[in-house]
Amino acid sequence: MPDRPRSDSEEQEDFARMLEEAAAPKFHREGETVVGTIVALGDEVAFVDIGGKGEATIDLEELADPESDVQVKVGDTVQAVVVSTVGGLKLSHKLARGAVTRQRLNEAFRSGLPVEGRVEKAIKGGYEVRVGGQRAFCPISQIDTRFTADPSVHVGQAYTFRIIECKEDGKELVVSRRVFLQEEEGEKAEAIRRAVVAGAVLPGRVVSVMAYGAFVDLGGGVQGLLHVSEMDWSRVGNPLDVVRPGDTITVKVLRVDGDGGKISLGLKQLQVDPWSTVAEKYRVGQALAGKVTRVADFGVFVELEPGIEALAHVSAFAPTGKKDGWKAAAPPGAAVAVEILNIDLERKRIGVAVLEAGTVRAEGVTGDAAGSGAPQPQARVEIVAGARLTGKVERHETYGVFVFLARGRTALSHVAETGGRRGGDIKKASPLGSDVEVIVLEVDPAGRRIQLSRKAVLEAREKREVREYAEQQDQARPESCGSLADKLRAAMGPSKK
Repeated sequence: MPDRPRSDSEEQEDFARMLEEAAAPKFHREGETVVGTIVALGDEVAFVDIGGKGEATIDLEELADPESDVQVKVGDTVQAVVVSTVGGLKLSHKLARGAVTRQRLNEAFRSGLPVEGRVEKAIKGGYEVRVGGQRAFCPISQIDTRFTADPSVHVGQAYTFRIIECKEDGKELVVSRRVFLQEEEGEKAEAIRRAVVAGAVLPGRVVSVMAYGAFVDLGGGVQGLLHVSEMDWSRVGNPLDVVRPGDTITVKVLRVDGDGGKISLGLKQLQVDPWSTVAEKYRVGQALAGKVTRVADFGVFVELEPGIEALAHVSAFAPTGKKDGWKAAAPPGAAVAVEILNIDLERKRIGVAVLEAGTVRAEGVTGDAAGSGAPQPQARVEIVAGARLTGKVERHETYGVFVFLARGRTALSHVAETGGRRGGDIKKASPLGSDVEVIVLEVDPAGRRIQLSRKAVLEAREKREVREYAEQQDQARPESCGSLADKLRAAMGPSKK
């Protein structure tokens, strides 16, 4: 059923009701937190409008800085606590260290109002604190949110406390700084968590450092993890080489796992990514110097510059005839000369081959040339069908022998093409690391699968030897006949005379 139009009398009644509600006095209780606007400044108090018919007052000393200068003006908004409702509303921002009556201390205790005090001395189990001329006790567990190893660090300090016990009309006071700090941290944590979003750049303080990274306090007790892999573009072995507890650093929020979940931070993201200049500085075929950072079962990692690591795969090393013998050519920490075989910018990968020490090419990248980026002259092996090459035996399999031809180019000589007698031991015929001459039978279009034949070399050698022998025999026959004819002539010559 459609709503009927409202009559003028009904609208007038609603307006009158709202006007009545707005004019009705608002009741406040002690301890209530209110927000108001300063409407006037007197000699000793400020008048604050907190709604309703009446106005509240707050002492000017509570709104002054340490030099007694009032820091507010008419129209400013203040937040305070109602400490008294007798004879008008009395507000307090906090109780100063000046003269404070026991009544005010009682009001602060009931309302939870923070008070200022000075730590006079360390005593058994805690500290003696002076609050407005009154003696108070602060247990050592309540002086800070963290464990205090040296109690003397707090002596003489002026802090803000909260009264947690008030006995004998304010004569016996127990105060806590920890409660106040926790409340402050809770409020700050809310604001910090709203600011902690992926991509945000925030200041922080290093709380602790572990082998896998560092925990950073972003404020209000909100902590995030700065993983060791996110500290620098270069590989970091020890996080303490980058940050230490107590350091103030600026970090970038990488991700936040769920609402109030784990916070992952980054430090290197605020630096220039060295990979952004790789396309300009490096080229395939370039020879340059590097440093071995680590050795794995599948190859060697070589640092070309801070933040840029290349991989020399095991297949790029010439066979030595010994298991893992290739590792001796590039031990961790060694300075080596390398040649760039391939560059994958999208995956941030560079493949290299370690150049043999003492060669002309390796020596050409030492000194100033190491970082020059200029391609060095090189001799490449052309691997095409029919080519006759010399390689090194890399490994044996039941179906044949793998031969290392060049950096990153290993080919297979099938057992039927090894040239050994059937059923023979190919390991003895072709020991690991030994030089072997082969003919390339086939190379697939991608150049990944290469078929070799040792047998073709032996057959060609045998044919050549047979041909050479035949040629020698052909050359020997005329010479033999001529010699016999000369002898016959020499024998028959005298008889004719």
